[in-house]
Amino acid sequence: MILAAGYGTRLWPLTIDRAKPAIPFLNRPLVGYVAEYLARYGYREIAVNLHHRGESVRSALGDGARFGVNLHYVEESEILGTSGALDNARAWLEGDTFIVINGKIVTDIDLSDALATHRRRNALATLVLLPNPQRERFSIVNTHDGLITGFGSMPTTHKIHASDNAEESLDSSLDEDMETENTPLMFTGIQILEPRIFNYIPPKIFSHTTTDVYPQALRNGEVIAAHVAATGMWHELSTLERYLETHLAVLNEKGRGISIGENSTIENGAEAEDAVLWENVTVERGARVRRAVLGAGVRVRAGEEVENSILVRAELLKGEERPEKALNGEVRGDNFVVPLPR
Repeated sequence: MILAAGYGTRLWPLTIDRAKPAIPFLNRPLVGYVAEYLARYGYREIAVNLHHRGESVRSALGDGARFGVNLHYVEESEILGTSGALDNARAWLEGDTFIVINGKIVTDIDLSDALATHRRRNALATLVLLPNPQRERFSIVNTHDGLITGFGSMPTTHKIHASDNAEESLDSSLDEDMETENTPLMFTGIQILEPRIFNYIPPKIFSHTTTDVYPQALRNGEVIAAHVAATGMWHELSTLERYLETHLAVLNEKGRGISIGENSTIENGAEAEDAVLWENVTVERGARVRRAVLGAGVRVRAGEEVENSILVRAELLKGEERPEKALNGEVRGDNFVVPLPR
């Protein structure tokens, strides 16, 4: 199952007119990468939950045939959370072991290895984890001897020592094959589940796996395995800064500096570098764009300078309120501009 129902508030205003999984990454819908990733491991029957701008996900994926999968859409009239979504699709999921993956990631982590860990541990659930040596703002997952013991807060900048409380911070006994024993672990958004997980999901209400389901299962003595991916690429695009930076990093690896969407134009005499252009964008002659994302239909007019910012058409904001977690912006001409933190 691909989780695709969230509001994507930290990606606002890019998520005004489409769901987070439907936003483009290198000119293809993000959720399409997830579908193809599952198809590479032979998973063809996939459910996708929908809520915010669900039509944009349907439009991006269709029936799934071009991504090598067969899709089943599950509507949520009210947002149900990461485990409430599973309960809503219970009739479709509960027959066998199943995989749940966030619709906002790009990865090539080996799913076969993760499934082998799941089988070996005879686990109720297996969460695929990665080390977080840079201590980015991903919640810490506490582990001991290859099993998950709990979920912590965001990493601190100081090293965590063996005397620290494992329930309040990072369990000091990470897997022995970790390069640094005090490196926190973070959840990749990939998990393998047994149908009996539904014994712990409250029916027909909003709930999250990490706060409502897994703690209860752990208290009941269930095995929740930690599979720390040894290799593989993984990108998570849940903030504006990360969305731009990830694009630029991948483009740089390909020897490019710009991603240009369908029917978009950079006119002769315009300057553009380190930029992501969605569809139907125009950068006019005499305009300058650097380190920016230009949303669908944006026009940067002659003489305008855009740097370190996100732009969408100002008309999209009519009747919209800025979400609490979103960055501030302002209307400049025909565009709404959100400067990125430096």
